[in-house]
Amino acid sequence: MQIVLTGGAGFIGSHVLERLLALEHRVVVMDDFNTYYDPQFKRRNIAQALKNPAVQLAEGDVSNLAFVKDVIGGTRPDMIIHLAARAGVRPSVKDPFLYQRVNVEGTLNILESARMAGVRKITFASTSSVYGLNTKVPFSETDPIFHTISPYAATKLAGEALCRAYRHLHGMDIVALRFFSVYGPRGRPDMAIYHFTERILRNLPIPVYGDGSAERDYTYVDDIVQGVVATTRREFGFEIINLGESQTTSLSDVIALIERSLGKKAKIDRQPEQPGDVPRTFADISKAQRLLDYQPRTKVGVGIPKFVTWYQSERANRS
Repeated sequence: MQIVLTGGAGFIGSHVLERLLALEHRVVVMDDFNTYYDPQFKRRNIAQALKNPAVQLAEGDVSNLAFVKDVIGGTRPDMIIHLAARAGVRPSVKDPFLYQRVNVEGTLNILESARMAGVRKITFASTSSVYGLNTKVPFSETDPIFHTISPYAATKLAGEALCRAYRHLHGMDIVALRFFSVYGPRGRPDMAIYHFTERILRNLPIPVYGDGSAERDYTYVDDIVQGVVATTRREFGFEIINLGESQTTSLSDVIALIERSLGKKAKIDRQPEQPGDVPRTFADISKAQRLLDYQPRTKVGVGIPKFVTWYQSERANRS
């Protein structure tokens, strides 16, 4: 199968790329290597994969319609896995226009270019952030979405709505996957588990927003990849599907796991709660189990030590 993978040099995307290549798919990676964090991180992520003749790299921004049309029209892939986005709740509060341009216009560019090129099948990466202040747990795909509280979440919800419209209007086969707090090797440096690990090792205080009781459904990247790749194997019409571990862990417990993995105590810098942050995420994964045969395997008590081992190895290699 020929697949266009947007955001394929990023954290999740580079893991998806490796799995697709292992399954002998041909992949065109679209990535703009922007400066949200050091672009060299992304270039290292895919350096090995680019040696594979089944991979092509197209550098550019999904918010550039001409670029997107050129890649998709020139490739005419069997499907598109659209992971490219500006991520993060707090940065979206500071620059909502950037998030609207990349996440909403970029998704529309993908959909319209796919329609014009006759590409019917798309997997779209959404987020658990769309649930916002949802009080019912675990979060189900059928829950009303009335309490989205960040521009990032709003842009992803808009992307889901565009996908639904393109299914209705053009008969495209689209699945939107709501990712829950993904972590693991190659994670972005701004993500909590990466950031905390780095600062604890450097004897720097870690900023903790709130009292540490906020809970997340932390999901190891290998489990997310399992769900993404499963969408390549069947048709859906239009579906929204949660991908999480279906268990919650408090921020304080995450810090304790990192401390045990490092054998080193954290210095806590208490900060006020941040606008846009939600108190809890918790995935109902019954739909993913039914439609994708999704079975998450790496619980947070195993995943965080695995991440810390990777981080220490990477740190040694870069020093």
